[in-house]
Amino acid sequence: MRIALASPPIPKSLDSAISTLTELVQLAAVSKAEIICFPESYLPGYPGMGYSESDRSAPSLTRALEQVAALARKNSIAIIVPMDWHSEPGLQNLAFVISPDGEVMGHQSKNQLDPSEDEMWVAGTERQLFEINGVKFGISICHEGFRYPESVRWAAQAGAAIVFHPHFTGSDETGKVITRWGDPDSPYYEKAMLMRSIENTIYFASVNYASKFQESATSLIDPDGNCIAYQNYGESGLLIRDIDISLATGKLAKRFKKELY
Repeated sequence: MRIALASPPIPKSLDSAISTLTELVQLAAVSKAEIICFPESYLPGYPGMGYSESDRSAPSLTRALEQVAALARKNSIAIIVPMDWHSEPGLQNLAFVISPDGEVMGHQSKNQLDPSEDEMWVAGTERQLFEINGVKFGISICHEGFRYPESVRWAAQAGAAIVFHPHFTGSDETGKVITRWGDPDSPYYEKAMLMRSIENTIYFASVNYASKFQESATSLIDPDGNCIAYQNYGESGLLIRDIDISLATGKLAKRFKKELY
């Protein structure tokens, strides 16, 4: 399977996010990618960045999802688009999966919120497995993939060959400039990515925004825990790679005796 991991800049508005998304989807489709994943809460943009109330309204987000579905259909590519979404329990952080035919196949909610997010979103309660072109995959959103390995283990035990991990770390305002992937002096995030793959024997695709002070790179980790590719820090664009699904055996995940815990 050929996958595309999008590293867009932090959007200025919902319209600018849609514009950048359109450009990156078209580039991924031209490169024959079968699926593209965007960072956490990409539509309308991560909370706290000054987005207007109209950008964050239910009608605006519904229209945005419809636009993305039409884009998937036009370009014959599957899209994972993380969004804020007005649901019955309240505002949730989730990722929609759209088929190459433009069908909204379902969504994965963020079920484990960071303590700082308790007043921002309502946590979800279910996990979903998806399949595109015969490849099964799961989604674990930011904090839950970094701090709750069970979210990735669940997908691997259910047969996922890859788990997509839309997240957001860093800032355009302040921070440290990282130049070396997996640097011992950098935050723990990239080390956690390695663990999520090697402890399950699957691919782990972690997707971040391109910002001035990134704390982790958009990265692709193979089932042996090797970072086989990453997007340069601070550079927006696409990371496109072919993955060998036969290597994603899920061997270690399948050996986990969950009944003991």
